[in-house]
Amino acid sequence: MCRASALTGEFVLNYNKNLFMLFIKFNPRTALLLVFITATAAIRVVFNFNYEISPLANFSPVGAMAIFGGAYFSRQWKAFAFPLLMLFLSDFVLQQTVFKAYGNGILYDGWYWVYSAFALMTLAGRWLLRKVTIKGFILSVLVCVFIHWTVTDIGVWYGSKIFSQNMKGYIDCLVVAIPYEWRFLAGTLAYGIVLFGLFEWIQRRYSNLKTIQINKAE
Repeated sequence: MCRASALTGEFVLNYNKNLFMLFIKFNPRTALLLVFITATAAIRVVFNFNYEISPLANFSPVGAMAIFGGAYFSRQWKAFAFPLLMLFLSDFVLQQTVFKAYGNGILYDGWYWVYSAFALMTLAGRWLLRKVTIKGFILSVLVCVFIHWTVTDIGVWYGSKIFSQNMKGYIDCLVVAIPYEWRFLAGTLAYGIVLFGLFEWIQRRYSNLKTIQINKAE
């Protein structure tokens, strides 16, 4: 029995030691980025938590969240995995509550076009914001909106009974979507200014949040 107690004590000691080592190696930059991404996804849920389509539909933080993750996560898998996870969780909450009538299972019809666009927007953030500048930020916002417009509308157009299933029908679909994309542009720009501006300000105050510029394609 004494031996069993000793083995148990040794296990607990080793476990606590490993936990402590994990804690001291914890990356505060990654933690802060996760806080930003999670808060943005939460804001998206809160602002959409009503049972009527908002007049500000598409004034969304989704685009800003994608380019922000692409710009600041140093590891490629984090840049895609964490923002995509937050997008999925916010989608799931909304789809199981306020938008349940429009759903098809746990998500909505054509969700794969939205997630494909989100991944491409993240990729644009990584390419265009290797070094964060005002010019790069504005360019990434414009590219982000173009990707959202042309990719997500494939899901609206394809199989539609409203738009003809040819190039003319797809272009007609894009034209109809223009007012929504203006709001998406405004949302991406507004949320992006807050996310990038706040993170840059914090990063300048706390030098341990800075990271060495690396090739983000690695």
